[in-house]
Amino acid sequence: MENSQHNPYTDSVPVSLRENVTEIMQHYFQNLKGEEPCHVHDFFLDEIEEPLILAVLKFTRNNQSETARILGLSRGTLRAKLKKFGML
Repeated sequence: MENSQHNPYTDSVPVSLRENVTEIMQHYFQNLKGEEPCHVHDFFLDEIEEPLILAVLKFTRNNQSETARILGLSRGTLRAKLKKFGML
C-alpha cells in the first residue's frame, strides 16, 4: 500500500514555505476539537520565530549583529527576542 502522506522534508519536489503554512493551518483548524480559535496570528508567529532565529544564529555561528542584519532587525530587537525565548 502506498503511503499518501505528504512529507515536505523527504519528497523530491520542493514545497514552498507558503504551501507548508497553508497545510499546517488547515491541519490546525481541522483538529480544534470544538475549541474556538483565538490569537492565531500570535500563536503562529511564536511557533516559527524561535526556530527561525535559532537557524540564523547557527548560520552566523552565533554572531548576533549578523543575525539581526539577516533577519532585518535591530540588534536590540534581536536581543529582546533572544531574552523572550530564553536564549541569552
